[in-house]
Amino acid sequence: MVARGGMARFWSLESLQMGASAADGGTESSALVDDNGSEEDYSYEELCQTSPRYLQPGGEQLAINELISDGSIVYAEALWDHVTMDDQELGFKAGDVIRVLEASNKDWWWGRNEDKEAWFPASFVRLRVNQEELPENCGSIQDEEQDAEISKHRQKMAENKDQMRTNVIQEIMNTERVYIKHLKDICEGYIRQCRKHTGMFTTAQLSTIFGNIEDIYKFQRKFLKDLEKQYNKDEPHLSEIGSCFLQHQEGFAIYSEYCNNHPSACIELSKLMKQGKYRHFFEACRLLQQMIDIAIDGFLLTPVQKICKYPLQLAELLKYTTQEHSDYNNIRAAYEAMKNVACLINERKRRLESIDKIARWQVSIVDWEGPDVLARSSELIHSGELTKISKQGKSQQRTFFLFDHQLVFCKKDLLRRDILYYKDRMDMDEMELVDTEDGKDKDFNINVKNAFKIINRATEEIHLFCAKKQEDKKRWMEACENERRRVQEDEEMGMEISENQKKQAMQNARKSRHGKIKGVSYNGCPMPPPHQSLHPIHQRHITVPTSIPQQQVFALAEPKRKPSLFWHTFNKLTPFKK
Repeated sequence: MVARGGMARFWSLESLQMGASAADGGTESSALVDDNGSEEDYSYEELCQTSPRYLQPGGEQLAINELISDGSIVYAEALWDHVTMDDQELGFKAGDVIRVLEASNKDWWWGRNEDKEAWFPASFVRLRVNQEELPENCGSIQDEEQDAEISKHRQKMAENKDQMRTNVIQEIMNTERVYIKHLKDICEGYIRQCRKHTGMFTTAQLSTIFGNIEDIYKFQRKFLKDLEKQYNKDEPHLSEIGSCFLQHQEGFAIYSEYCNNHPSACIELSKLMKQGKYRHFFEACRLLQQMIDIAIDGFLLTPVQKICKYPLQLAELLKYTTQEHSDYNNIRAAYEAMKNVACLINERKRRLESIDKIARWQVSIVDWEGPDVLARSSELIHSGELTKISKQGKSQQRTFFLFDHQLVFCKKDLLRRDILYYKDRMDMDEMELVDTEDGKDKDFNINVKNAFKIINRATEEIHLFCAKKQEDKKRWMEACENERRRVQEDEEMGMEISENQKKQAMQNARKSRHGKIKGVSYNGCPMPPPHQSLHPIHQRHITVPTSIPQQQVFALAEPKRKPSLFWHTFNKLTPFKK
């Protein structure tokens, strides 16, 4: 391992284990699956005794707090995009590196990305397995005084690549074993008991709630059996596991059915949980099976999380696998294969969740005119405020929402700034984006700054927009280009949302809209306490967002499915957090 040094800044999560170290494989648990495919009866507690703490519920938070308080630098990697227009939340893209500065809250952490510090949802990131290795793109988020020390450790990191590969291999093995235990608990702890109570559950209900998770359990047992055979307990860094992923890559397709069904499962489960007898029943099942303290909806999310975690693990393993390693080519091929599987599943699921958000957003807009947004769009690309300038030189401050295929703009209420009025929309399929230099504009005969134009190719009508800052203009320019690219990709992939799904989303949104009561915000959700802009260590009382934002992508942390923060912060005009 790389020495942590006087400031204890460099460490590996594999070093944070409960009990004896498993670095040499001496305390690793034996395979959960024997040659006949039958599972040995390992309890979760036994797995915890031999698995790193950060793999267990709450363990990641414990590890972070210990290291931060000890003066260490902790980095997390973004699993998925987090899009927000709220200044008090940290936006980032998948793969970005974030320095974690505060993790006392289990749902929201405080961190820094580039030059900004803000809150971000803990479920959208994962701790880097090897904290010693700092990515190339994270130089901007590091303190200047660290540069010399980091440079000094680069050579040591190269020398310890075998240990780093060991860390990743062991994380893959340990998380796989824990995952199998979760699947077993779902099948034996919940499904088996539910089938005994025919008066409480119909076959259709159980099929909706649990989907094909029993097939996934059967598949994962075979996968783990082969994975254990390839695992070198004595010298884990020599393990050749890439072939296992390639051998089973077609089998992972069964996750598509489960992931697409998952939203329906959540709805059905939510209906049942409104009744006390079902809440008590599921809790009794959990206790009888001696399952960890996660609600049933959390267990049902684990397969969704798992299929998206594989490419991340394989990407990290590839980074520590030299080209001379016998497993290099297989790991590289496995990474590409699992990335494709996860991306296809993820995109489909993300779009289905996205249309629900869009529908709820639309019904909150006053004086809406014309077709529903969902008639043509299924995703918000970008949003924010711009100044729209007419040919007569009249300027209008508007809030714009760029969806695939269309740009919608609204006006804020003068008194109630959380209320938006519909004003108009543009068909982006007919438009061309044109950059505009600062200074005198020849088309509008006025001086402009941070401006760009959108021109209708058919009518040649010109629309001029000005942003407050150069950075805002750049984001809008990139967003418009991204919108065209996504439209093209959707056509190539055959990505379509059925008319029935769109219709159902609008019906659900309108029903929800009618439920507005006293003491709630304009969009029908309780108002959150105001954010505080100070760093947590400077606050007497830390105020964090009240819940995890509804995710358009799959998160990998242990879930506590609460109402979306998106619907709690409409007054901040953050309509589509990811």
